Amino acid sequence: MARVFVYGTLKKGQPNYKHMINTAKGLAKFQGRGRTVEKYPLVIAGKYNIPYMLNIPGTGHHVAGEIYSVDDQMLQFLDEFEGCPDMYQRTLMRIEVMEWEGKGSAGEARAAAEGVVECFVYSTTTYPPEWVGLPYHDSYDSSGKHGLSYVLRESR
Repeated sequence: MARVFVYGTLKKGQPNYKHMINTAKGLAKFQGRGRTVEKYPLVIAGKYNIPYMLNIPGTGHHVAGEIYSVDDQMLQFLDEFEGCPDMYQRTLMRIEVMEWEGKGSAGEARAAAEGVVECFVYSTTTYPPEWVGLPYHDSYDSSGKHGLSYVLRESR
């Protein structure tokens, strides 16, 4: 099992959460909520209003999201879904645990108790330079006050 941190449309209550609970795509078990240890710019960009975490450590905000434990099948699905490695790149990042529900090994529990876990995160280094000038968010909600509603793939 691998640990994945999601900050956008795959979170609970967001437009693509349905993929996280679709066992035909693999297993994803909610572990808790967290935020990036380092600051990153989280922007909403493109004509479909997609959330992107730009891989520029030290700029932006501590980005909030959810931590999942996923099997190899789900990780492979997420790589395809996220257009990895072209649109997003899957990298390891340190995530500060804000709330932990996960049950697992003693090592996992100890890491969570210490407050920081390593997770795969889909961020991007392949973005137009003007995205750096977009507003930075600390968390994402497709129906947030930013007014930039996410456009589902089925509707594009």
